[in-house]
This record gives sequence, C-alpha cells and structure tokens, in this order.
Amino acid sequence: MKFPIKPICDERFIRKDGTSFIYIQYCYSAHSRTLLNTKILIPPIYWNQKKECVSEKLPEKFGQADEINFELKQMMRTVEDLIVYGTKKDVPHIGKFIKKTFTPQFKISVAEKVDLNKQGAVDINIFDQIDEYIKSKEKKVCKDMPRIYRNMKDHLRAFEEFRKKPITFDSLDLNFYEEFVDFLMFEYVQRRRNDTVVGLKVNTIGKTIKQFRTFLRNRMRKRIIAPIDMDGWTILEEEVDAVYLSMNEINSIYNLDLSTYPHLVNYRNDFVLGCLTGLRFSDFSELMKDDVRKDMLYKKQNKSEHWVVIPLRDEALKILNTRFDSNVNVLTNGDFNKHIKTIAKMAGITGPIKFSHKKHGKDAIETKPKHEWITSHTCRRSFCTNEFLAGTPVELIMKISGHKSVKDFYKYIRITSEEAGQKIKDLWKSRGGTKAFNDQKEDYSLIQSTF
Repeated sequence: MKFPIKPICDERFIRKDGTSFIYIQYCYSAHSRTLLNTKILIPPIYWNQKKECVSEKLPEKFGQADEINFELKQMMRTVEDLIVYGTKKDVPHIGKFIKKTFTPQFKISVAEKVDLNKQGAVDINIFDQIDEYIKSKEKKVCKDMPRIYRNMKDHLRAFEEFRKKPITFDSLDLNFYEEFVDFLMFEYVQRRRNDTVVGLKVNTIGKTIKQFRTFLRNRMRKRIIAPIDMDGWTILEEEVDAVYLSMNEINSIYNLDLSTYPHLVNYRNDFVLGCLTGLRFSDFSELMKDDVRKDMLYKKQNKSEHWVVIPLRDEALKILNTRFDSNVNVLTNGDFNKHIKTIAKMAGITGPIKFSHKKHGKDAIETKPKHEWITSHTCRRSFCTNEFLAGTPVELIMKISGHKSVKDFYKYIRITSEEAGQKIKDLWKSRGGTKAFNDQKEDYSLIQSTF
C-alpha cells in the first residue's frame, strides 16, 4: 500500500541558527496535508532531496547521518501504522487525528490501548495507564505498594471531579502540580472516615506526588507519552513526630500478664519481636521456621527486597519458637494496630504526648496518651533508637534495619533532648571524664617576655 507521506527539510523552515526541522509530510487528501515535526534539526544543505534522507556529509556536531536516517525510517513506519489504524477505526478527520497523535516517541502498539473521542482524535487515558502500571508492578514490589499506587490514582480521580475537567497527559505542567497540591491540602475529603476530615498531611501529599512522578517517568521511558517537564514538582516533606518505646517499656509489655486476655498474646509477642529485630510488620508477621538458622534470622525484606541477617536476643528466639510450635496464624495490620494500643495501655504506657504537624498550611497540635500513638511502625523506630542510644555503630544498625542511606536512617531516630544530653555526657565519660580542662596552669611568663 502506497501512502502519500515523505520526509522533507528545506529552507522554508530555516531558523536563525541556520538549521531546520525535518518534517514528515502527510497528504491526506488532494488538497490537504499536515506536517509532523520529528524534532530533528539539521542545516537544510545537508538534506538529500532526491533520496529523501540526510547526507553522509552531515557534520558530527549535528549527529550521525546513519542514526538520524534510521530514526526517520522508524517514524515513517509509525505514521504509516497510524494511518492504517485510523482507517480501520473509520476515524473522521484523519489528518487531525495523525497530527494530534504523532510524536517522535510514539509507538503504534499504544494505539491499540487508547480511546477515540468524538472528534476522532486519540487520547491516551491517564487512568487506564495507571491501571496498566499497577498491574505491571504487582509481582515486582512488596504487597503494600499496589495499595499506595491505587491511593495515588484515587487522589487524582478526586481532583478531576473537583476541577470538573478531564486530566490528560497534555494538561500536566507546573500549574497542574500547584493546583493538585492545593486540592490535596485544602479540599480533599478523606474517605472511609466516621467524621468528615478535609485535607491530607504534608507527607501524604508528598508520597502522592512522588508516586505520580515515578509513574510518569515510567510512561516516558517506555515512550508511551511525550516528555513532560516536571521541573518544580517538589516532593513536600516534614519531619514526622513519632514515638518509640524504651527497653524498659518494651520489657513491661513483654512481661504483661495476659492470662485473662489470651487473644492478645500473639499481638503482644509480635510487637516485642518487631521491637527486638527492627523488621517491618509485613516482614515479622510472615516469618517461617526456615528463616532462623543458628540463632540468627535471615530475611529478605518485602519492601526493598534487601537481605538482612539479624542476631536474635533470647526473648526474640523464644517468641519465634513459640510461634512455630503453635502454628500461629498471620495477623492483619489493622487488628495489630488496634490491639497493641490496648496492650500498651494495660502495661501503663499512658503518659500524655504532644505532637504537631502541618494541616491546611498551619501547625496542628494534638495531645494523646502515649499508647494511642503506637502503631506497627513503632517497632522499627524503637529498635533503631534503642540501638543508637546503646552506642551500636550506625552502619551496623543500618545493616539490620535495611536502610540504604544515613539520611533515611536518622529519620527513624526519636530521642528527647534529655536523652540527647545524656548520650553526649556518656560519650564524654568514655573519653576520660566530664572535665573540659586539665588542672595544669599555663606559664605566661615566657609569652610576656617576648613582647
């Protein structure tokens, strides 16, 4: 089948620097044509009009002639495929359809996955692409990540409904980013809440933007969409106020008499196990007997797929042996977070704790008993903080916790000003004492005699 398309490059399109874009010309009727920009720039004098290709004499600073010609052939095939696709679908205004759809990065395989709108133009549906992205990642990431991706999609869908205008890849720019962040911070109504809660916390917004940027970069790398300028798409972040439990508090939970509440025993044991190993809930809730070898725990972390080897304290080993012998069922995170608060309250961990965070752009202060702040993540923070306070080198703690950067690790350290002061005092003592100066008096007579 012969298509009325050809590459062109001449002085009609010349720029101030002496170069011109190479276009693909498509004549879709006897009197109508469209020009498709390949985004390739060369001086027109190096364009071979007869052979419709770049001359081999093209200076190297403009690129390699053979590579450019190969790219042009690829783009020509794409245009041909788009024409076939549009013809099969009976697309009206075929020229407008090709003009809107074609980009130098476009692959026709994508066209089979897109929807035709009433004008006959092709739009790659952003939500369909997110679904495909989630599906492609399900077997490659930890179990919790698809939920995070879906949350990002829900936030985007809610914004589309709020702005009463479809979100397309073409609409993504700095203005979109700023409007999206403002919506999430001031307008978004949180779902599955008994009370109406408007607006998300700063770190939740930051996580949404981070996942959305990652998704877009994936689509760009696959050449499904054209490059998007995300300069200025800052990932918002604030330091999180979060509690940790001291070794004494963990001990009080470990020794708590739960004979009257046997249904809480497994939750208590798993919490203590998490505090003594630094594992995430997704890891310590699914440990198997084969993971323990010679009093050491070998575990591939679900989130990072990073192998860690953790020495087991006597209490941790005892908890694991009890679990394996009793064939304990896997616990759910929701139930775990609910019951561990009850257990901590029974252990007397009830002192008031005040935390603040940004909400609606302002500081929101909240005071609750300490046990109300406890979640499954408290285990991991407690392990890192207690080991840090005990003087364990940070690089060794990171080998166990699986943190890849010191910056991320220190986000987990939660110590009071008093604990920080005591830590410094202990370091002074280890260096020889708290005295800053020795008792020897300086002899200033020699210094004075020189003047």
